[in-house]
Amino acid sequence: MSDRTKGYRSCDASFWVDFFAEAILQAQQESLLWLNFMIEKSKLLSRLAGHINSRQEKILLQMFQECPGGFRGGLSAEKYVAITGASRATATRDLAELVMLGALRRTGELRHTRYWLQIEL
Repeated sequence: MSDRTKGYRSCDASFWVDFFAEAILQAQQESLLWLNFMIEKSKLLSRLAGHINSRQEKILLQMFQECPGGFRGGLSAEKYVAITGASRATATRDLAELVMLGALRRTGELRHTRYWLQIEL
């Protein structure tokens, strides 16, 4: 009998206790991440209430739905235009205002500019 199958045929449950304990800890960490995300999301939206327009609110809510980090690969001005129907100039102004208000952070330049949710997780 090999060492590997020996634990399965005996009453030693330490392998399974370790396995399930690790799974519980991992689930707890993920739950805390999502809980923190929801709290930070609520704080941000409360702070921005009355300071953003409907296009900006729409894009933030859609970014929040994606995942804690927002859109994979970040939000581009083109994606903003596609989602909100705004002109390119309006999208650029709206995004700059969201950065100024602390809702988004900007990375990159020109065509490679991307915007990310400004939330501490």
